[in-house]
Amino acid sequence: MSFEQLQLAAPIQKAIRQCGYTEPTPIQAKSIPEVLAGRDVLASAQTGTGKTAAFMLPMLEKLATPKKGPKGAPRVLVLTPTRELAAQITDATRNYGKFLKVRSTVILGGSSYVPQFRDLGRSIDL
Repeated sequence: MSFEQLQLAAPIQKAIRQCGYTEPTPIQAKSIPEVLAGRDVLASAQTGTGKTAAFMLPMLEKLATPKKGPKGAPRVLVLTPTRELAAQITDATRNYGKFLKVRSTVILGGSSYVPQFRDLGRSIDL
């Protein structure tokens, strides 16, 4: 299977190529179509197998479509157990979505809430 066969938007495909990915990992090949179909996915795999891309690429695909609902309301919420994982997911998502007009932010416990609330007020998607 190739990333092209997953039928992700052209800007996402371009970012994937720039990241150096040539074909989806097993977890990506199994998960991405399910998430795109709107199904819940519960998956586990070892570190370094592409889990972040497995769930964020289809989320970015959904964000590539026109917005529905209140203007400026976030469309995707990702919860993580640690700051480090939040930072990793944020960095990866920005790389995968760099050719999309998607705005994202990260909210961290233990950090000043003022800039985080300001970010939330700036019409973010993710």
